[in-house]
Amino acid sequence: MSNNPTEKENKYGAEKITVLKGLDAVKKRPAMYIGDIGKRGLHHLINEVVDNSVDEALAGYCTKIKIRINQDDSISVEDNGRGIPIDLHKEEKKSALEVVMTVLHAGGKFEKGSYKISGGLHGVGVSVVNALSESLVADVHREGQVHRQEYCRGIPTTKVNVVGTSKKTGTKITFKPDREIFQATEIEYELIAGRLRELAYLNKNLEISFKDEREGQEKHDTFKFQGGLSDFVKFLDESNQPIHNKIITISREDGEVPLEAALRYANAYNENILTFVNNINTVEGGTHLSGFRSALTRAMNNHAQKNNLIRIKKSEKLSLSGEDFREGLTAILSIKVPEPQFEGQTKTKLGNGEVKGLVDGVVYDGLQAFMEQNPSIARRIIEKALLAARSRKAARQARELIRRKTALGGSTLPGKLADCSNRDPAFCELYLVEGDSAGGSAKQGRDRRNQAILPLRGKVINSEKARIDKLLSNNEVQSMITALGTGFGGEGEENGELSAADFNLSKLRYHKIIIMTDADVDGSHIRTLLLTFFFRRMPEIIYNGHLYMAMPPLYKLQQGKKISYAYDDNEKEMIVGRMEKDNKSQKINVQRYKGLGEMNPDQLWETTMDPEKRTLQKVTVEDAAKAQETFQDLMGHNVESRRSFIEKNAKFVVNLDV
Repeated sequence: MSNNPTEKENKYGAEKITVLKGLDAVKKRPAMYIGDIGKRGLHHLINEVVDNSVDEALAGYCTKIKIRINQDDSISVEDNGRGIPIDLHKEEKKSALEVVMTVLHAGGKFEKGSYKISGGLHGVGVSVVNALSESLVADVHREGQVHRQEYCRGIPTTKVNVVGTSKKTGTKITFKPDREIFQATEIEYELIAGRLRELAYLNKNLEISFKDEREGQEKHDTFKFQGGLSDFVKFLDESNQPIHNKIITISREDGEVPLEAALRYANAYNENILTFVNNINTVEGGTHLSGFRSALTRAMNNHAQKNNLIRIKKSEKLSLSGEDFREGLTAILSIKVPEPQFEGQTKTKLGNGEVKGLVDGVVYDGLQAFMEQNPSIARRIIEKALLAARSRKAARQARELIRRKTALGGSTLPGKLADCSNRDPAFCELYLVEGDSAGGSAKQGRDRRNQAILPLRGKVINSEKARIDKLLSNNEVQSMITALGTGFGGEGEENGELSAADFNLSKLRYHKIIIMTDADVDGSHIRTLLLTFFFRRMPEIIYNGHLYMAMPPLYKLQQGKKISYAYDDNEKEMIVGRMEKDNKSQKINVQRYKGLGEMNPDQLWETTMDPEKRTLQKVTVEDAAKAQETFQDLMGHNVESRRSFIEKNAKFVVNLDV
């Protein structure tokens, strides 16, 4: 049989070129515009509509936003802004409302006279929502009348009609996501509430109400914070013990880049800095974060030297770095940039070069003024930084030891690491395996070409409670850092220079890091400890999509020679039912796995490691503030917050493993 294409197949002419008009491109490739067609993309639709209302608030025309999940699973977003214009658009020859709702890259955000600041700068927001909704109704309160237009999957089904009179102004969008497009159709209340709470903190005195009217799920929250970012810091920091109650606030509304910041120090070892540009959470940082960090280091060091606060022994060589001044810091930085340059469609890293200097100057002046007025608080912060510096000095020695182990001349990799033969990180996977017995099975069952195995003995140290020197003296942590090859910590982002031992993501030796632990309570604890380590100490690995969790089966079901695996109780019941239906006379043996070590190498490969059959969960951060709070509550020093979490969630426990 010939592999050559037929003449008909080979013909490639003008008729093969497809032009997608209007919103067809969105329907054809929705993931290009909203990230995916799963849970994340579904909730992104709501955020896009809400962001339009928040832009009205940023422009100074909106004070209230109402979001409602209706009984029929549609969503309504209403604001008291100016209302979308409804008059005739001269170029498009139709209502401005219809243009905004049906044309990509159409809106008032490209004309800076309408919106000086906005988050939705790609200009695809509400028109994409319209294209991906099976129905959408736009109600505009403007000029004493209520104007309405209805759409079906992005296509207008009515003209813009006047349906009543109104004394108020604003826009109400009611839409129902298209069930033919989205894999997930269930709106999660808490996921949306977290984002709305964040927006209320970032926009002082903006009232956002959120109501769920679905039967059996009725809830209602109203978010309004007069303290703005100060209240946000208190919310994030409530599980910690602050070393000063007064929150440091910095604000500058005039100038090229309006800036607002709030920060406070606590008796903790991790830094918790959240940055926002035009209300968008820039989880990967950028130039504004670099400016904030450099200003913090410079201001603290200058104040300490000016007031002779760095008291050390004559024989002690010690200097305070940015890392020391950020230990235990909770900070929120929010800036408004007229023309932001985000790296990538996801808007998670700011690239504007001029912003670094502007942020640096404002934050430096604000910190200097605060410390001059509050010398006792400044002294406490410097004393904490000194303790951190002594700890960092010990940690540097541990880092250098790890680096020397990875140098070409020394012992290259941890002895217990079974490395893979492929040297291209894009194709390589590292399994972090609980226990030596499971590690042994994984080493025998793996694909040696691209799967590496690192067994971890015992429980990894808790990164939420441990200072950096204690962390780096832990054997398992040392093994992980050495195996990953990225280095650890350092001041590279702040001063622009990376030393050999500093964290450098480009040196990552495996682009898939897979946590593989038992399905029991100890396995869950070890998995949580590893997640804490990566979230607190190597968050870039999570943000760049390199961290995964393996899903080993809970049950092995055997009927004669037929073997199946179940990953939860529901799946087990389904398989048992199917087996009984196929063969009622033959006995079904059900084995519950207590640990990975109970599986032989072939079973481990077949169920958990074979790329064709395995199930992996990708670790992502949907809500950075919520993630920070959860790790603090579950892994931090505050026992009360942990008890409260257990009491609140105990009712959801089905199978308790003790």
